[in-house]
Amino acid sequence: MRPGLRRFLVGLCALLLAACSRTPLQEQQAYVFGTRVEVIVVGDDPAQGRQAIAAVLREFDRLHHAYHAWQPSELSALNDAIAAGKPQTVTPELAGFIREAQALSKQGEHLFDPGIGRLIKLWGFQADEFRADLPPEADIKAWLAGKPSIADIVIDGNTVKSRNRQVALDFGGYLKGVALDRAAGILRDMGIRNALINIGGNVMALGSKEGKKWRVGIQHPRQPGPLATVTLADGEAIGTSGDYQRFFEVAGQRYPHLLDPRSGYPAAHTQAVTVLIPADAGSGTRSDAASKPIFIAGPEAWRDMARKMAVGLVLRVDRDGRIFVTEALSQRLEFVGKIPEIIVVH
Repeated sequence: MRPGLRRFLVGLCALLLAACSRTPLQEQQAYVFGTRVEVIVVGDDPAQGRQAIAAVLREFDRLHHAYHAWQPSELSALNDAIAAGKPQTVTPELAGFIREAQALSKQGEHLFDPGIGRLIKLWGFQADEFRADLPPEADIKAWLAGKPSIADIVIDGNTVKSRNRQVALDFGGYLKGVALDRAAGILRDMGIRNALINIGGNVMALGSKEGKKWRVGIQHPRQPGPLATVTLADGEAIGTSGDYQRFFEVAGQRYPHLLDPRSGYPAAHTQAVTVLIPADAGSGTRSDAASKPIFIAGPEAWRDMARKMAVGLVLRVDRDGRIFVTEALSQRLEFVGKIPEIIVVH
């Protein structure tokens, strides 16, 4: 696990558990989707809480294995069919995921594009451990020339084919958000009203803690512990994309997993972007998918991209450590320690 991610999880868990110390709770952690996940349930029935958490973790495990991008799965089988130029019949669930991911990608001008799996593989990010090796520039140029995108996918019922054989689907920037929504549905169906779900920094709140809103931390991208905290109302979700979780360094330069499909290279102008999504159907999915195009858009375009993604609560830390916050989110943040200089944008 990357040190930055470990610091985030330790800081978040400490914050949450301290906040919940006077409330009966059940809590369990696991490692799924290539990251640490945590489910906390507040309630007076421990058995009910444990059963609900177990059901959530089973669903996480199912999603992880069914849609793994580089190990044998339904998704990897589809990618093999696309590469061979063949149509593939998929489950209704996968067909629905592709349609939803296509719509989200289009909204974000394809800066978030789950069709760039081959580029992700070129950079070595389809692996549990990253090697500090840069891909050959010729390979990146060849990938760019092919212009693969999830927009090339055509769905007819449950039959999927692609107009471009260079497309390879990777749901790494989408599935954690889907899992948040699935978890919320499972918990509610099992009678759980107060809970917190954390999937590697993508967090959704259900209900409250002793009548008070859940408070979670936003990781500082360059220091241990949180930069700020924010309260989440019932059904709200928060997602962060950062260059400190999945990255490698070559000659002192950081290469994060957040790839710009326009250049074929990692985005180097941003340290982190956090979005807060109001409660709604699919708020977890949007918390995962929306932060990526805002991160990749860059210093001149990130605010316009947030508007296109219909996200009004955004925090962005640029490569120099400057903090930009939309006015709506600035009113909800509590900074930890010395209050930094922030730039409020409208």
